[in-house]
Amino acid sequence: MRHLLTIILIVCTVTATAVSGAFLDFFNGRSDGDNIVLEWKTRSESNLQRYEIQRKAGYDGEFVTLATVNPRGSNSLYSYTDRSAYKATESIYIYRLKIVEVGSAPASYSSEVTVSHSVSSVKRTWGSIKAMFR
Repeated sequence: MRHLLTIILIVCTVTATAVSGAFLDFFNGRSDGDNIVLEWKTRSESNLQRYEIQRKAGYDGEFVTLATVNPRGSNSLYSYTDRSAYKATESIYIYRLKIVEVGSAPASYSSEVTVSHSVSSVKRTWGSIKAMFR
């Protein structure tokens, strides 16, 4: 009986550790014609330091961090607009969230979201010109 109690305590400890970080209800992305809008909602956040929004262009690219978002607490809705997607010639972008906890715990990642985004060359050129004068 004593060994059974020890095993039950170990299982409870592992379960409690597994609930740290962030649990997402959803993570979505869509093109609005000019930019790409990412949205996610958390069910719970615990011991969370930050989210890093990462993107790769095409299927063979490497993920690059675009922005950092501070946590707001459990049951929060987040939105991020990627205004730099028009600069690239790719039409497929893949996004994910890097979930960074406080301390030395390894980061975890959300599921990946693939977004198809077409920007005309005129809009891409005009956007680059406007960016030079900001």
